Amino acid sequence: VFQPTVPGVVAQIVNGVAYAPDQAPVQVKQAIWAANQIVGMPYRLGGGHRLGFTDHAYDCSGTVSFAMHGAGLLARPRDSSSFMRYGAAGKGAWITVYTNPGHAFAVIAGLRLDTSAAGDPAGGSGPRWRPNLRSTSGYRARHPVGL
Repeated sequence: VFQPTVPGVVAQIVNGVAYAPDQAPVQVKQAIWAANQIVGMPYRLGGGHRLGFTDHAYDCSGTVSFAMHGAGLLARPRDSSSFMRYGAAGKGAWITVYTNPGHAFAVIAGLRLDTSAAGDPAGGSGPRWRPNLRSTSGYRARHPVGL
């Protein structure tokens, strides 16, 4: 598996692929590298919720679940509502999952992993690293304990 890194503490997008910051904890790097495996796949409601996490298309929470599982931070896929009780409350230092009953996305080492094109001029649905953050109004922030 391709495991690209960049110097520092902030991830960067290069040609649609996220490069993990070399100073990040290993679980953060693993979440980024896992998500890279599904970036560009199509969106499908319910996608990514199989027990093995592997699918041909992913929805929002399936995308977040895949990344968290790749880092060893999640044993089973979660839907958006169940992410509202994930980990600890508030923003994390490295990983934050923003969730409400209808949508979930993550910010990992400063990059947004989202199936929604909100705020992304390039558009496109399905799992993508988005170049900018979006409004978090109406979302609950959760994070893996310690990250």
